Amino acid sequence: MTSTTRVPAIPIDGVYGSLVKKFSKKMFGKVPESLGVLWHHKPALKATMALGQKSRKWNEVDLDLKSYAHMAVAAQIGCSFCLDLGYFQAHNEGLDLDKAREVPLWRTSEAFTPLERDVLEYAEAMTATPPTVTDELSARLLDALGAPGLVELTSYVGMANLMARGNVALGIESEGFAASCGLRPMAVLAGPAGVVPSSL
Repeated sequence: MTSTTRVPAIPIDGVYGSLVKKFSKKMFGKVPESLGVLWHHKPALKATMALGQKSRKWNEVDLDLKSYAHMAVAAQIGCSFCLDLGYFQAHNEGLDLDKAREVPLWRTSEAFTPLERDVLEYAEAMTATPPTVTDELSARLLDALGAPGLVELTSYVGMANLMARGNVALGIESEGFAASCGLRPMAVLAGPAGVVPSSL
């Protein structure tokens, strides 16, 4: 992490701690420092991790669409940890990295299909306070994804907001996952929708 978190990290210990560290190393190649912050409240950490794992089994919407949506949320909120991790996971899951790195600039980028642009717009509209989702946008996504797909996308974007907002509030920042596997830096957004930290 590039700065001090608002809650100090503590050692991850015990039997459950060993499992968490093993799982983290398998997924990320290391144990994120941020886990030491969340370790202060193990039930909350456990619930959040369980939700994340269960959501990975949802299959009404393509993984790439959900990845772009999650990264759009992170860019709008300013969660450098989520953007870094999302870019790293896109690399590991074989998604289109050129598109992934362009998510913060999706409105001006020519990399995205009309459906991808609608998903990105929906993620941003849900993230706005208050939300700015329109009937027209919802109707297009309902036609494209079906009712189960739109509900899944909505739940996924809501979960992305939970995690991104929590990370920003706690001062959890990028840990260099993407840089560690040699990925090009993400595009940088400058404007009213938020700012992508230059550390990515």
